Amino acid sequence: MKQTLIQSAQQAGRPLDVGGFQITVLASVEQTGGYELFRIAGPGGTGPGPHHHAWDESFFVLGGTVHCGVDGVETLASAGALIHVPGGCTHWFRFAEGGGEFFSITSHGNASKMFQAFDKGINWADPDRQALVALAATYGQTVAPI
Repeated sequence: MKQTLIQSAQQAGRPLDVGGFQITVLASVEQTGGYELFRIAGPGGTGPGPHHHAWDESFFVLGGTVHCGVDGVETLASAGALIHVPGGCTHWFRFAEGGGEFFSITSHGNASKMFQAFDKGINWADPDRQALVALAATYGQTVAPI
């Protein structure tokens, strides 16, 4: 059944810590019926390494600058830029000096549950790469080898 979702900034969940940057789940697949929405922000130098997953993902840069790569093509994206990553494409991003913020949408539900698991299950002060790779895999994400 479809449901209307109207939520103030104060009603959004707390930002999740995912490797030094923050992800706020704005809407999960359970709330929308087919896609997920996120606010992602962080200081310079933070962001995930190369990975891929079955779901599409799009980023709309709200502020700052984000250095990202999709299947070997790199770009430096600033406010107003849109990056679409089709499912299966290897991609990564790093917030540039001064940090940044973007809005993200994914085509299926799994990312919100994965981000919550990363927030609870990984000690980001001293991350265990093997545990991170295994946890990501349980949600359908493949972390590229270093």
